[in-house]
Amino acid sequence: MDTKIVKIQALPELKRKTRVAAYARVSSGKDAMLHSLSYQVSYYSNMIQVRDGWEFVGVYADEAISGTKANRENFNRMIDDCKAHKIDLILTKSISRFARNTIVLLETVRELKQLGIDVFFEEQNIHALSGDGELMISILAGFAQEEAKSVSENMKWRIKKNFEEGKAWSVTFLGYRLKGGKLVIEPTEAETIRLIFSLFLDGLGIQKIAQRMTDLGRKTRFENTVWAKSSINTILNNGMYTGDLLLQKTYRKNYLDKHSYKNNGILPQYLVENSHEAIVSKETFILAQKELKRRAEIFKNLPSRQSDGNQFKGKVRCATCGWSYIRKKTHGKSVWGCTRYLSKGKSYCSSKNVPEEAILDGFNEIFQTEGFDKTIFKAKVKQIMVHQDNLLVFELTDGTKHEFRWSYKSRSLSWTDDMKEKARKRSTKKKEEKLCQK
Repeated sequence: MDTKIVKIQALPELKRKTRVAAYARVSSGKDAMLHSLSYQVSYYSNMIQVRDGWEFVGVYADEAISGTKANRENFNRMIDDCKAHKIDLILTKSISRFARNTIVLLETVRELKQLGIDVFFEEQNIHALSGDGELMISILAGFAQEEAKSVSENMKWRIKKNFEEGKAWSVTFLGYRLKGGKLVIEPTEAETIRLIFSLFLDGLGIQKIAQRMTDLGRKTRFENTVWAKSSINTILNNGMYTGDLLLQKTYRKNYLDKHSYKNNGILPQYLVENSHEAIVSKETFILAQKELKRRAEIFKNLPSRQSDGNQFKGKVRCATCGWSYIRKKTHGKSVWGCTRYLSKGKSYCSSKNVPEEAILDGFNEIFQTEGFDKTIFKAKVKQIMVHQDNLLVFELTDGTKHEFRWSYKSRSLSWTDDMKEKARKRSTKKKEEKLCQK
């Protein structure tokens, strides 16, 4: 039998498409007008998808972020995808869009070259993988960096001249608007400022004031109707409400660093007395500063600020919102409260304080002890979850859970004769006031 051999021609190797992505960034309002982020995304999407031999990977875009690598979320995500071999070619508008820092630019380009990934800079018409690509990129990047530095220095010079002339550069605090280089009162916001100072000097706490502003529907400088404790504290410490203007309170280290730092004598400051109409008097502001200092001293010296007796720290958590509980003093007794409730108010968390006595009672019941044992607690209790309806759940290190429901103990049982006498006088006074009103 004759053997017949048939030669089968190999199929032509299919050429893999080039996987192409684009990077876009806008960093100023002026730039956004001409080359908006949405325009760039649309432009590159269309360009890549209509090109034969190209496979569209996506457009990575960052908005209003500096050209430094550390601050660009989508830029970093794109680099990670390159390392995962998902991209062969990156398109970008220009060198300055890719990175303002020459060092960062060259490091990134070299890293991508080692991975075999090309970067095409459209405006300069340069491929990073070309023979003289890196040389041209380094030269042009140097120009871009110097241009950015020059713009920054010119801006700093203008701001400094304004400071020397006693002019505000910008206004981001409640109560004023900048018009023609002058601070002008915004009447509705000024009313809010005066109310905050008044409530504080009447004895109301900062958190209570924040909650009151929220309940009244008062708006913050940026139209927010939910007030934070920090906002009230900032207002009470802002001397500009007295009509004086303190300039250059913050500064930036250089044109690459976009963070603002508190000016603690690094640069000169400028105090312009009576530069604008006051919202509160200097006397009111001084009284507020003294009261802030007085309350800070009291808070600093509370037993709850000391480490001894604070054995439950880091172990007590809120089952409602998940935040941790902290220890504080109320009517001379130690209680534990949710940090979210204490800092933001009941609109953020509906939990309530737990007497430390209740936690101790729960521990004693679960471990059948007559007194608190710190060694046992540390070794056996993982955390204590505070639930609604006075329920504590002790989660132990062995994985078991134990419930303990507590109740308020009669305050009268712990009252001293002096406390009872003060309560009697308060009650008598209220009755007399009601009789007078009749």
